[in-house]
Amino acid sequence: MKLSVIIPCYNEQSTIRHIIDAVTASPVAALEIIIVDDYSTDGTREILRSELADRVNAVIYHERNCGKGAALRTGIAAATGDYVIIQDADLEYNPQEYPLLLEPLLNGKADVVFGSRFMGGKPHRVLYFWHSLGNRFLTTLSNMFTDLNLTDMETCYKMFRRDIIQSIPIEENRFGFEPEITAKIARKRCKIYEVGISYSGRTYQEGKKIGWKDGFRAIYCILKYNLFR
Repeated sequence: MKLSVIIPCYNEQSTIRHIIDAVTASPVAALEIIIVDDYSTDGTREILRSELADRVNAVIYHERNCGKGAALRTGIAAATGDYVIIQDADLEYNPQEYPLLLEPLLNGKADVVFGSRFMGGKPHRVLYFWHSLGNRFLTTLSNMFTDLNLTDMETCYKMFRRDIIQSIPIEENRFGFEPEITAKIARKRCKIYEVGISYSGRTYQEGKKIGWKDGFRAIYCILKYNLFR
């Protein structure tokens, strides 16, 4: 069993070394690590070339900034593992929890597993109320159209059977990936599980990038990929 870890990154100079350390130290023995640098300009590219390229399976460089969804499209297409997980290049999600997401897949119960920040007893950093409320609103709105009972549609931690995720065309270039992929796996009637995960969110001062405009785009994507397809 091999797990492909897709790491989209953009201007993550302060965390990129640490996340590679964390991923390689995860309990999963057979890992394929694919980094997609989305035209970083803060020195991340230089770190990847000089320090990290030999520690991972592939580093793919975008020649212009295209967005997280575009980086995931590139990385997923290059994956060769049995399963694929998305790992942001910040330190908000813990690779030690890969086995939690793998279990329903390995048992044959699931095709896709979401790591929920809002269920279970795992620790999470206390941060923005309105951001949390927005996440819950978008999850509820998405559930109304997909008829799923997810608790965290917007989570980064989504693990897929590789044949499933590579069969789905990814159209969104930015953070609209989350509602898009949720709508499409629901329409394919994939078996979806959720597991509780920990979450160490970061502040905007620490480099968080998603903003209120992305929330409105998420609403648009929920409508677009559920009603008009």
